[in-house]
Amino acid sequence: MNVDEFLRRYAAGERDFSQVDLSRANLGEAILHQVNLSGANLSQANLNKAHLEQANLSNADLSTAYLTAAHLQQANLQGANLHKADLDRADLTSANLYNANLEGANFRNATLPDGTVSD
Repeated sequence: MNVDEFLRRYAAGERDFSQVDLSRANLGEAILHQVNLSGANLSQANLNKAHLEQANLSNADLSTAYLTAAHLQQANLQGANLHKADLDRADLTSANLYNANLEGANFRNATLPDGTVSD
């Protein structure tokens, strides 16, 4: 699925995009509240400043994804692969990171699930 089709279907009210391949997609600043991207391939995707509040990103591949200043409040990232993802200034307030791969991820100035800001 290409980005234009994904955004068109989301705008039409569709929310379940589990297992979709959007690797290297440019979704910067996209508004994707409550989207289901469980198991999706979002590796190397640009999600800078994207609005992913209450999104289901469980078991998604977000390795080396760009999530600078992304809005991930209450997002489900359980089991997600965030290996070397850039989450600089991301807001992860109340997000679920249980069993997520955080190896090499950048959380500089990010708001963590407990509301604290990382250094």
